[in-house]
Amino acid sequence: MSLYAIGDLHLSFSAEKPMDVFGGAWENYVEKLQIGFSGLRSDDVCVICGDISWAMSLADAGEDFRFISELPGRKIILKGNHDYWWSTASKASARMQELGIENISFLHNNCYFYGESAAICGTRGWFFEEERGNEHDRKMLSRELMRLETSLKAAGEREKYVFLHYPPKYGRYVCGEMLSLLQSYNVRVCAAGHLHGAARKFAFEGEFQGTQHLMVSADHVNFTPVKILD
Repeated sequence: MSLYAIGDLHLSFSAEKPMDVFGGAWENYVEKLQIGFSGLRSDDVCVICGDISWAMSLADAGEDFRFISELPGRKIILKGNHDYWWSTASKASARMQELGIENISFLHNNCYFYGESAAICGTRGWFFEEERGNEHDRKMLSRELMRLETSLKAAGEREKYVFLHYPPKYGRYVCGEMLSLLQSYNVRVCAAGHLHGAARKFAFEGEFQGTQHLMVSADHVNFTPVKILD
């Protein structure tokens, strides 16, 4: 069993928004995802760091979830900024039951134990810069910080691996509050997505305040899940 991560699948089996139109790395991206996941085994776990589907509702996202379910391994999904289908995690879980999908779970105000000593934690995250953000952004960041801490606390004394949609550090941007939480809870690895195309050059990857940061947006990792832990 191994733990993997990838973000930003941007599936659109029921929406008229295929990512192929952007060309370049996104051409034939569905086939690339199938190839990328082919190295996973049925007992592996893959965290998908948001922006799963362009569908506008859970009902419309069914084919996208079926595609994800048919990929090897167990999948744990968190919310991205383009996941308009997301209403609540409980409704998403109920929808998986309706579809007969048993290998997709949702990371939201909770954590999942992995192996004997690790925990999978996370939330969407948020971008907020004091000089640019408004009151709405401040409230959203505060809410996301609470969700992340809830997840981290649920992990207890286990080694913590955090998965976000928004990276807490990229280019000149630093989300001090989010990074402080990672440091306070001795998070070993933080994987995030969100950045695509030319924006990927601003992604921070490496060690910061004791946490290893990874960028796992699909086009950044050649549509192949990144191994986080054996």
